[in-house]
Amino acid sequence: MGNIGLYIHIPFCKKKCLYCDFNSYDIKSLDENAYIDALIEEINFYANEQKYNFKTVFIGGGTPTIINPGNIVRIMQAVEKNIQTDAEITIECNPGTVDKKKIDIYKAIGINRISIGLQAWQDDLLGVIGRIHKREDFLRSFTLFRDSGFNNINVDLMFSLPGQNMDMWIETLTKVCNLGVEHLSCYSLIVEETTPIYALIQSGKLIIPDEDIDREMYKTAKEILNNYGLKQYEISNFSKDGLCCAHNLVYWNNEEYLGVGAGSHSKIGGKRFWNYSYVNEYIKNIRDKKSAIEGFENISILEDSWETIILGLRLNSGIALSDFNDKYKTNFLKQYEKTLIKLKEEALIQIQTDRVILTDKGQDLSNRVFVEFMK
Repeated sequence: MGNIGLYIHIPFCKKKCLYCDFNSYDIKSLDENAYIDALIEEINFYANEQKYNFKTVFIGGGTPTIINPGNIVRIMQAVEKNIQTDAEITIECNPGTVDKKKIDIYKAIGINRISIGLQAWQDDLLGVIGRIHKREDFLRSFTLFRDSGFNNINVDLMFSLPGQNMDMWIETLTKVCNLGVEHLSCYSLIVEETTPIYALIQSGKLIIPDEDIDREMYKTAKEILNNYGLKQYEISNFSKDGLCCAHNLVYWNNEEYLGVGAGSHSKIGGKRFWNYSYVNEYIKNIRDKKSAIEGFENISILEDSWETIILGLRLNSGIALSDFNDKYKTNFLKQYEKTLIKLKEEALIQIQTDRVILTDKGQDLSNRVFVEFMK
């Protein structure tokens, strides 16, 4: 029985945000119960036939908290016998999509970590990026979770938003930190060509901060969060002591994980595989007793080592050389000697006794560092 992470995808939203390119759909256009039935059947296959043991569970989306809480109960009942007793169990939440009854149900079924998608403190900015909530919705939801005894709450924030200036970003950070959150994720806006916001920016209707301001916002976040006791442990993630996201560490440590639900991805046994993305196609395959898996690929040793390097360097703790050498039967310092010399001369990395880590400059230019290792 393998100890792995489990991701459960709930692809429903009340409305898709302008920047979102995730596999999510308007809940009114699809059959929620049919999807949950199919999802549970897929979970049962892995839980019963493959004998996996889940050390983390992450219910993401979409907006998992928009669906009937009874369906979250059904999902948890399907996986509970395969969950480790000390597992971190997270559910993503959009502000305004929960009430006390829902939250009490989440607590009763063992969910112990909440991830709330706030993104910005200012209502005007929330409107610009197409969020369905206001700041007051966030505060109400946050208070409900706190009053129900949840003491491990993450808040997602975004910077370099259209029309956002430094004062707005500082206000967002300080207001959220003053609530005493245990974890913050801070991401720069990524503009994907398939999203509505891309066309608005290309046409000049929306203007995003330039690269210099983007980097200054990132630097400011690191300084402010550190002052509030939220220590950076990954390029975009900060937490109080002992409260790093265990599920995301599964990814960053390049460990095995299972994804269930429409469009989810898995990495197990040297293979990467992914499910059908369209909800109705996913449901139909499972109803017809066919596989939910649309495709797979074998992961070569070289590709896996690259992933270990790229994902590991995202962490402030960096790459443990002895672990890398044991896993890939190599000598990291010799294998990448020229690359390491170049990156060290450019002050992008530090080489410690048994670790290679990014410098602050290296975090700013992380993609450049990653490319060097793949040459």
